[in-house]
Amino acid sequence: MKRISLAGLIIAASFVLISCQAGNAQDTKKYLSPGMVTLVDLGADKCIPCKMMKPILEALKVQYQGKAAVVFIDVWENRAAAKDFGVRVIPTQIFFDAAGQEVHRHEGFLDKKSIEDQLAKMGVKAR
Repeated sequence: MKRISLAGLIIAASFVLISCQAGNAQDTKKYLSPGMVTLVDLGADKCIPCKMMKPILEALKVQYQGKAAVVFIDVWENRAAAKDFGVRVIPTQIFFDAAGQEVHRHEGFLDKKSIEDQLAKMGVKAR
């Protein structure tokens, strides 16, 4: 039983690492809010750390409404987005400035305070 679970985990991890290496900057632009700082969280609805991030992202959407966009993309439903953003592991959070340039990238769970700190470094203050 443990062998099957470990094998499944290795296969899933290999898929994410192999299939999502090269990014396409042009295709990522469609997820960004023009003229606004954007946080893109790439994860999956069934991923445990991603589930832990969901209430944080929902709170941030309200907290930064009109100041910064908060976008969630389920990479299990939208595999092309994972490839476009060069995702290696989920969740991955990518911060883009108002010009659409990537400023910061984090892999794994990211707490609300760390996200707020990064947005503040980018000149964004909560409402």
